[in-house]
Amino acid sequence: MAVTLVNPDGLPKPEVYRQLSIATGSKLVFLAGQVARDAEGNPVGDGDLAAQVEQAYVNIGTALAEIGGSFDDVAKLTIYVVDWTPDKMPLLGEGVSRAAAAMGVDPTKPITLLGVAALGEPDLLVEVEATAVLD
Repeated sequence: MAVTLVNPDGLPKPEVYRQLSIATGSKLVFLAGQVARDAEGNPVGDGDLAAQVEQAYVNIGTALAEIGGSFDDVAKLTIYVVDWTPDKMPLLGEGVSRAAAAMGVDPTKPITLLGVAALGEPDLLVEVEATAVLD
């Protein structure tokens, strides 16, 4: 694995993400934002934020597996949530936990969480963009 996750002294140490990642690999991978669509492009989790988060994370893992990596190689995530409010955090966490269990990975990456008015299609509640580093 080319990515080491760190919560440095002098900064808060959140349980759900890490403050930084140290990448030592030689190949940078920039994934397009992943959404709640299965391999055939069918919608997943209509109206269910946790299910959509889970699918987006699993899609990232699937994309990385195709090129010899895994979700463990993710160095940074940007998560876009439609109409974000803090009360949605448990649903976000549930989706992340379910994806982590399904993939057998540690999902605690450095993240940026952004609330947005809308995404590319009206049924989408979340989009997750990833940067990964592979050896």
